[in-house]
Order: sequence, then structure tokens, then C-alpha cells
Amino acid sequence: MSSYNPQEIEKKWQRVWEEKGVFKSEEGKGGKTYVLEMFPYPSGRIHMGHVRNYTIGDAIARFLRKKGKNVLHPMGWDAFGLPAENAAIKHGVHPATWTYENISYMKNQLKALGFSYDWDREIATCDPEYYRWNQWIFLKMLEKGIAYRKSATVNWCPHDQTVLANEQVIEGKCWRCGTPVVQKEVPSWFLKITAYAERLLSDLEKLKGKWPERVLLQQRNWIGRSEGALIKFKVQDITVEVFTTRPDTLFGATFLVLAPEHPLTLELAKEGGKFKEVQEFVQKVKSGSTRERATAEEKEGIFLGVYAANPVNGREIPVWTANYVLYEYGTGAIMAVPAHDQRDWEFAKKYGLEIIPVVLPKEGKWDFERGAYEDPGVLTNSGDFSGLDSEKAKKEIVRFLEEKGLGQRKITYRLRDWNISRQRYWGTPIPVVYCENCGIVPVPEEELPVLLPTDVKFTGRGNPLESSEEFVKTKCPKCGKDARRETDTMDTFFDSSWYFLRYCDPKNQREPFSREKASYWMPVDLYIGGIEHAVLHLLYARFFQKFLKDIGLVEDDEPFETLITQGMVLKRWVSVGKLLDHLGLSPEDDIEELKRKLKEVGK
Repeated sequence: MSSYNPQEIEKKWQRVWEEKGVFKSEEGKGGKTYVLEMFPYPSGRIHMGHVRNYTIGDAIARFLRKKGKNVLHPMGWDAFGLPAENAAIKHGVHPATWTYENISYMKNQLKALGFSYDWDREIATCDPEYYRWNQWIFLKMLEKGIAYRKSATVNWCPHDQTVLANEQVIEGKCWRCGTPVVQKEVPSWFLKITAYAERLLSDLEKLKGKWPERVLLQQRNWIGRSEGALIKFKVQDITVEVFTTRPDTLFGATFLVLAPEHPLTLELAKEGGKFKEVQEFVQKVKSGSTRERATAEEKEGIFLGVYAANPVNGREIPVWTANYVLYEYGTGAIMAVPAHDQRDWEFAKKYGLEIIPVVLPKEGKWDFERGAYEDPGVLTNSGDFSGLDSEKAKKEIVRFLEEKGLGQRKITYRLRDWNISRQRYWGTPIPVVYCENCGIVPVPEEELPVLLPTDVKFTGRGNPLESSEEFVKTKCPKCGKDARRETDTMDTFFDSSWYFLRYCDPKNQREPFSREKASYWMPVDLYIGGIEHAVLHLLYARFFQKFLKDIGLVEDDEPFETLITQGMVLKRWVSVGKLLDHLGLSPEDDIEELKRKLKEVGK
């Protein structure tokens, strides 16, 4: 060939690779290496971010094959999700049609790029032969008490009649229709990831030097192990429990703050003769999303009209509710120590509440008019504990509380159980039915998969599955009487939490994968994908791996041996230093401050 003709030569060799099965992988051919890139959502087109990620994996896979390694390098599709449903609403095309057309187009693009994938192992999470095993894993979790149902407070759009993720709430309104969002109690299915909190945290040590330190740090912070004390405050005959990591500051607690959603908030407001105004405040706060409250600069609250007794000195302190306390964290109530917590300090300054310093720096002075002192030091204004080093005082004060029955040592985690319920169509149906006779009944394994129905209406309002009588109406597997199916589908992160194991044995119709094949290929030796998944996909996949080990399906504690986060392809390169200078920030500033500044300048 006198000149390079890509259309001719590339198609020729792609055809040769396919005919000869050059990239097919089989068990037992010597030293294995499992190279995997995070699979894409079939949105319609491959973009440069995909190409960067997949080129890294392809170059490594080809190099290792040349070195004589038996390489597994598969590809598939993270195919369930809301965009397909939005396409159905907007264009009148069924989500399955939209998804499979996109898969076909994107697969041809990947083949044209010459990536060395074993296409015989291709999977799509919307394939019933895949999501059947989602349902099987869910039933195993239900059997072991890891899956459970309870009511949860969610962002709710009254117009679209659907739950919204925090990301779908824009300035307190629904991203799609602009209706003000409210907080609503909705029965939901949860996975008890908190049962694995300590293992998820301690096993990060096994990944040191193999995963980026930034990812490990994000996971540590997200799991958020805290050692402290659970302390009882009496409000008349009612006990309010608070968790604190700073029991050494207990003498400086000058007020209590309950989350607006706390079950005692309205009860105590009624006792204090403040029910109406507190109820109005609670409704106002609940109209915003959790994320907006967590990042709100303006702290707002209202006095409940009652007082609590500080357990160490009996001093009466006012009880408030405020927007900056979230019910899902800790006990949903805090002891406010404005001299030693900046958020409490700002709230106390705004509402004229008392500030009592109880920890002083070991050297120098602190001006409590300028802000809270949050570092360790020496106790003052703390009765018999004054003069103690704050670290020693923590232990001594907890010991005192335990002796008096007023508190106890406690370890808590920031990590919360995972709500997997989604009120939409294009996802894995949750395999349970509701029977008036028998209650919640799991669908028997031999009846899996519970298939998505075809007779649904996509209106953009409510859950499309509820419009299908064929799907909803069923018989109880236990007693045979009339029952109704669960109409929630699973969060798509469920699908991607074990897909790497299905690649080991993608055609298996008897089980999710064979233990022997998983034992040969796993763990993934090199995993490549975006750092944005640090506390979502990567954490959930580690959780699933540990659960599947507990039920005897896998041998390894961790699914991914080495992780590469490839960075992002940007349209335009911007110096971070220049950007921070322009915004008047430094690298030490909080990310939320950076977001706020960016919003201000409209970038």
C-alpha cells in the first residue's frame, strides 16, 4: 500500500480480528490479567471522555497480551436509567427501543476505533437475563436482612408525582416542570450498607498504593467513623439524645437544636405553646432539598418554647429547631456549643444566644467575638474538669456520664443506608408482592425475572409502572390470593455494583456467575474510570463484593486491585491557580465556597 487508507486497512483488520477471535478470552491459559474500563451509559454517541478512558485500557490490554498474559478485556452497557424514560416522554419512543438503538450505534463506534474487546462477553443491564440476577441478589439480601423497607423523607414534585434526587432540585424547584418541591414520607427499599461500614473502612488499608489517595480519602470521609458520646438531655419528662465528638465541651452547651423533621420538634413546640409558628417554619424548611440545607449560608431557626437540662450542671438551656441540622445525621439533634463550633457560633450571634468558652488554647488567647475556637486545648468553666487537657477531659466526662446513667461512649458513621427505590419504569423491578393476608412476600426464585411490562404510558407524571394493570395485579406466591406487585424499580447503581463479575461468566443461566470462573478472573487487576464515582459506584461495588463473599459466591474482599482515574477531557484548559486568584480563593477553601463563587460570576 503506497499510502495509508484508513477505511480500507482498518476494516480489513477488524474483520480478521473478529473472524479469528483474536481478543477472546478463556479460563486456564496461564497467568491471567483482568483489564476493565467502567462501562458507558448508552446515551447515543461515544464522546472524547469515553475515548480517553478506553484507549488507556486498550493500550494496556494489548501490551499485556504481547507479554504472554491471558487477558480478559470485556465491554458492556450500563443501560437502565432516567434519560431513556425522558426520551420516551419527549419523543414518544419506548425506552427499550431508544436504548438498544443507541447501543448498536455506540458499539459500531467502539469497533471502528479498533478497541480489543472480547465482544462475546458483552452485557447490557437492561437485558432480562442480566437483571434477573439483580433480582436474585436482592432476594438474597432480603433473606439476610440486608434489604429492608421503611418510610423515608424524600424530595417530592407534587406536579410530576415523583421522587427527585437532590441533583434534580434546582433552587427548591423540580428540574423538569419548575414546581416547588416538598419533603414527603415515602415507603422505600433500603440496603443496609451500614452493616459493612467498618469493613469498608478498614479494608481501604489493603488498597493503599494501588488506588489514588484522593479516592481513599473521599471514601474514608464518606464512611465518616466518629468516636464520641451519646448524651441524654431531659426536657421535662422527655429525653432528647444527641451524639457529639466533643464531650469535652459539654459545659459550654447553651442550647439544643432539633432537625425540623425530628419527631419531637412539633411535640415540644406544642408543649411550649409555639406549635403554629414552628409548624410553618418546619414546612418552609422541608420545601428545600437536603443538599440545599446542608450548604445553606443563611442559618435560620425558631425557639420551641421549652428548655432542656444540661446533664453535667443542671443548667436550663433553650431548645430550638433550625435548617442547618439534618435528621438523617447523628440523632437528628445537636447540643449547640457556640464557643467551639462555627455553625453554632453564627446561629448564636444571629439570635442573641449565650456563648460560654470552655476550652482555651494552651498558648496565647482567643477572641470569641470573632469566631469559635474549634481546636484542642485546656478546659475552663467546666466544674471539676477545669484545667484538664481536652483529650483527657473527653474520657473523664464520658466516664462521669456513664456512671450517672446520662450518656455512653459511642461510635457512629456518616454513612447512611442506601435507598434503592426509584419511582420510574426503566429499571430493575423489585421482586416482591404485597398481600393483605401475608404482607410483604418475596417472588420465588423460579419465577425470576419479574419482567418489565410493555403496556405502560409515559406522561411524565407519576410512576409509569402503576399504569399497567397486567403488571400490578398478581397472585400471592404464598397463599394464592390477589396481591399487587411492588412498582418501584432499583437504583441503576445496583446494576453496576456487580457487572464486573458477570463478565466472568456472561452466558450462565443457572446463577449470576460460576464461583470457579470468578475465582480464576477476579479480582479486576486494573480498573479505569472517573474519580466522580469515588463514593458512589466504587463504594457500592466494594459493598456488593463483601456481601457476595459472605454468601460464598466470591473469594476476594475487594473487587478492584488497582484503580486508575483517568481525568476529564475539557473543551478548554484553565489554570486552576488563575481561576482561584480570579475568584479571590485559595486551594485551602471549601469546595462549596468555590461553587458559590462560580455561581455568583455565572460560570
